[in-house]
Amino acid sequence: MRFPKYLSKGDIIAVTAVSDGVSDELDVKRFNNGKKNLEEKGYKVIFTDNVFKVADKGRSSDGLTRGKEFNALLDDKNISAIISAKGGNFLNEMLGYVDFEKFVNNPKWFQGYSDNTGLIHTLTTKYDIATVYAGNFGDFGMECWHESIENNLSLLEGKKVVQKSFNKYQDGFSDRVTGLEGYNEDADVLLKLDSKTLKNGDETTFTGRLIGGCLDVLLFLQGTKYDGTLEFIEKYKEDGIIWYLESFDISGENLMMFLWQLNEIGWFKYTKGFLFGRPLFYKDYTDTSYEEAVMYGVGNCDVPVIFDCNFGHKPPRHTIINGAMAKVTYSGGKGMIEYL
Repeated sequence: MRFPKYLSKGDIIAVTAVSDGVSDELDVKRFNNGKKNLEEKGYKVIFTDNVFKVADKGRSSDGLTRGKEFNALLDDKNISAIISAKGGNFLNEMLGYVDFEKFVNNPKWFQGYSDNTGLIHTLTTKYDIATVYAGNFGDFGMECWHESIENNLSLLEGKKVVQKSFNKYQDGFSDRVTGLEGYNEDADVLLKLDSKTLKNGDETTFTGRLIGGCLDVLLFLQGTKYDGTLEFIEKYKEDGIIWYLESFDISGENLMMFLWQLNEIGWFKYTKGFLFGRPLFYKDYTDTSYEEAVMYGVGNCDVPVIFDCNFGHKPPRHTIINGAMAKVTYSGGKGMIEYL
């Protein structure tokens, strides 16, 4: 596993819109404040042209343009990290235009979540380069940084950070007034352990190499030329695998079938444990809870499954280093991730 160079003061962080862009006045204000915040920390921040564009139906620009802008950042040896502007639905349109060899020859941190799984998972599983599943750039624009944002930057700088469960999370959407608001933490964080593991006690610990992301994206990525999952887990089978997964908008019935499918094709071989984030939208038609749907798909793996973890679409988010070795600890509704 190759890890890009950790950030040092004076490094350049580039922001690009590989999926959707931002055009709302408050979003633009937030992005400019994120730039100011990071520059006060000693970094230089640049935006590509498509960051502040929404060209057509959830796209910052066409796939070719997004691919060219991404490749130009890969060519620039002065850039140390790339953070995605936003998620969306159509990152897949630019994958065919990405020169992945440029990334191999000049690796740098790439960070985002949701639709950005399409790049994050490909770069790590096919090209053996660590990536970051964490907030898109707007998170850096809040006036007073949440602990999770401080941790995010510290981990990009290579500092040792043990990420513990937060006390609160934001359960839904909230309107912005200034554009610089922090998270509206309106619900208590309470991690849950699957009932099968719980029979042996209300705590568990496991280690392995992290891979995963947004299930909605992984499901259409699997089986394509951008999917290196089976080769990745085979290469690192002695380390074991920790899957971290979360969903944007998958029904309980589809979640059951999708996880069953991924299990059947071998994705979950060598798994030491699962981490599931809180789903943003969840509905079901058969009175099936989220936990029941998940266990239908992965329960026969006979490894711990931890629910309601701090990553994904409901902030605050832990910074997941895709491809890194980690130790996960759960005890009494609280959890901890420590990179080894």
